[in-house]
Amino acid sequence: MRLGLATPVVIQIPGVASSWEAAAGVDDLAQIAALADRLGFTHLTCSEHVAVPAHAAPGRGTTYWDPLATLAFLAGRTSQIRLVTSVVVLGYHHPLEIAKRYGTLDRLSGGRLILGVGVGSLREEFDLLGSAWDDRGARADDSLTALRAALSQTRPVYHGSHYQFADMVVEPCAVQSRVPIWVGGHTRRSLRRAMQLGDGWTPFGLSVATLTEYLGAVDLPEGFAVALSTPPLDPIGSPQQTLDRLGRLVDLGATEVNASIAAHSAAHYQDQLRALAELADPSYREGR
Repeated sequence: MRLGLATPVVIQIPGVASSWEAAAGVDDLAQIAALADRLGFTHLTCSEHVAVPAHAAPGRGTTYWDPLATLAFLAGRTSQIRLVTSVVVLGYHHPLEIAKRYGTLDRLSGGRLILGVGVGSLREEFDLLGSAWDDRGARADDSLTALRAALSQTRPVYHGSHYQFADMVVEPCAVQSRVPIWVGGHTRRSLRRAMQLGDGWTPFGLSVATLTEYLGAVDLPEGFAVALSTPPLDPIGSPQQTLDRLGRLVDLGATEVNASIAAHSAAHYQDQLRALAELADPSYREGR
């Protein structure tokens, strides 16, 4: 299991985010990211929502920093930790737009991008952006295939059901020969899509029973990533509960963990981060 972070501040979901995050500044975010990098955490995440319908705010929250701007900023404050979009909504963008924007991020970060993508679930947001809702699944499948053809190519060629391109130059492109693509979602279809077209699955909003059912019904490809999320962890106050929660995710099949951390300030978050790193790997040394 590799231990990453559901980055605080940049996504504030009710019941998960701590109260200090609402007033946190850019310096707080930069210090946390730099510390996570030094401690050996594997990745940071950032999600995409352009605008959240007011009726959805109680469950989803309203704070979603733009993933491209945020992860580019964090790339400049870190050196090793990977940068995960969790997730970019495929239907909001042409595949070559994603390839250019996030290929540039991959180059700026020295090949640290993991491209998390999803089909999307807010019709109001689709309508706002003029994106197609009814066939978004088929479009997402075609977009994923197009992205695989385009992300690491300066002269990509693709002819699919919804997207076609040739005789176009995309420079810069990603420096990784194969950018890992994780597919998000909460349905069996999202897991099948991830297995067929991606390199990993990053589900959300699923119970332990449902995760067990979904993952138990498939044979995952070798090297396939399963990125599962934790509830807010308290490694200082409840170390054994923290270890138990991480262990349960491993038992479910997690290869990656998006850890949320409970804290009452940015300084306390950093203390919790150190404690979590030591729990996960007692031999760790900051700055190693």
